[in-house]
Formats: sequence, structure tokens, C-alpha cells
Amino acid sequence: MIDRFTEVIGLQRFVVYVFDVFDDGAPTGFRLAARHPERITAIISQNGNAYDEGLSDGWATIRAYWEDRSTANRATLRSFLAPETTVARSRRGPAGPARELPHQRRALPKLPGVLPHAQSAAPGGLGRNDPFFLPPGAEAFTRNNPNAEVQFFDTGHFALETHVEDIAAAAG
Repeated sequence: MIDRFTEVIGLQRFVVYVFDVFDDGAPTGFRLAARHPERITAIISQNGNAYDEGLSDGWATIRAYWEDRSTANRATLRSFLAPETTVARSRRGPAGPARELPHQRRALPKLPGVLPHAQSAAPGGLGRNDPFFLPPGAEAFTRNNPNAEVQFFDTGHFALETHVEDIAAAAG
């Protein structure tokens, strides 16, 4: 749908800003970039991890479900939908309001073929205290694009909640 939208409005070159792999934001943006690498001028990723080393131990339950979609593993994932889980995620780093519910993802897209085409690829707005996405995942962007600039902010998973001005300035 997003791919078709870009065609209908005539976008020939554009920046993809992706957020989070718990919802459809990052996977949708990464799939779009993989489908049309020549159209992507930059990828800005806020917790839009694309590398295995970026996943903390907090992903163990989700990884188990990816490997075995059993009823038991599905039931275990339901804990991610509990309000207290969302509140806990939002309070890792500076405290802030909880505004989203997580959703499980089936797989992380890989970007090696996309990043070299982007004029820049910058993991931006990453909370160094994020309980799910680790700094090595953001730093891995530089493997495929040496121009990638990695910046971390002293916050948790919801970096925009506490550092929106800093992140906007870093994105240019």
C-alpha cells in the first residue's frame, strides 16, 4: 500500500524514516527501501533495528515464537500486551507516558543491498537505555554504509517522548 502511495503521488527520491519493529513502521519502510533502493536518499531509523545483534535478551520470547508458532509460545507473547509491560518499557531511561502497545514481528528484513545506495543512512533518535534494541544493532548500519551516523540519546525506548528537539536537530 505504501509503495503504491509513493507511485501515485510521484515520489521518485525520498527519505524513509522508520520506527520500531514491534509495529509495522520499520518493516514497511525497510521493505519499501529493499524494493526500490535507487529511490531512497536516506534511511533514518528510530529503534528500527535490522540486525540480529541489535536484539536484547528481551526478544527471547519473540524469537521462540518465530521458531515455533505453538499455542504455548503464542500465549507467552500475550504478556507483551499487558499495560504494565508497556509502562515498564516507557519508563526504562527517563520516565515518560506509555503511548503504544507492542506487536510481535515475524522476521527482521536485512538491508545490505539497500544501505550502500542511500546517500545517508542514520540510526537517529536511539535511546541508549532501550530494553529491546541494543547499541550494536544501530552501529551495525555502518557495516553496509560507512556514511551512516550513529547517535544515542540518554533515554529509553520512547526517545521522542523525551528528546524530540535533539532528534529533530540531529536529523537535519
